[in-house]
Amino acid sequence: MTKTLFARAALALLLCAGPTHARDLILAISEGTSGGTDHARVIAKYQGLADVLGKSLSQKVNVVFIREFSALEDGMKERRFALAMARPSDFPARGMRDYGYRYVASAKPDGQCLIVVPKEAPYKTLADIKGKRLVLPEPAAYMAKFCAAALRDEGVDIGKENVQRVREQGAVPFYLSNKFADVGGVASYSGVAKSLEKSGHRVLHTSVSQPYFPLIADREFTPTQIEAMQKALRALPDSEAGQDVLKSVGVQGFDTGTEKRLRDLLAWLGL
Repeated sequence: MTKTLFARAALALLLCAGPTHARDLILAISEGTSGGTDHARVIAKYQGLADVLGKSLSQKVNVVFIREFSALEDGMKERRFALAMARPSDFPARGMRDYGYRYVASAKPDGQCLIVVPKEAPYKTLADIKGKRLVLPEPAAYMAKFCAAALRDEGVDIGKENVQRVREQGAVPFYLSNKFADVGGVASYSGVAKSLEKSGHRVLHTSVSQPYFPLIADREFTPTQIEAMQKALRALPDSEAGQDVLKSVGVQGFDTGTEKRLRDLLAWLGL
């Protein structure tokens, strides 16, 4: 049996087990379309976090990488995952709303939509971009919905604007630099956002914050177990080992106080 077939067989055995009745629990990880595609890399990246959660529960927690959004949705619907940590955040929000999952935490910092323009652009407020050419991800993309909701709250209806769509956020600076568009929207946690200065662009507007990369748990977990996990997550910055876990995952810490905003997220997005 090849390594690939062996890995698939092992994953199938894990997923066949119930959410919390199995000896080992499953932590499903989805990094969205921007995440890596190597299962071994994802396990190495998140196993430290899984071990922290497992220690708080006195059970072994295994990491499973979920590549496709459809598999993530089906897995939550069928309760194959004891725990799930996923971006974009609308999937954990649906896990809570539609499939009975419980809130545990979200990653720090929160996510935002950044409305960006070329450095030399004369725009000073969002009112100035009305009637301009706007570039956003495809309509089905989470950040497209996020930016649309954020702009709506500020009085800009993208349904009445000249909007161009791109498959990847990385194309937004290209469109702006080459004057194919005047204004763009990107995620605050994206690689594009981290390189705006280098690409010659600036942030015109920063949206309201919404929970980023939430962690949810199957409904069979008790409030005591949820609190145990939350306590362990909050303590991560307080030790060198915990800081190593955060560095591996790529977040600053975990916020256990974002439940209401996560529960309200889908309605805010219009989903």
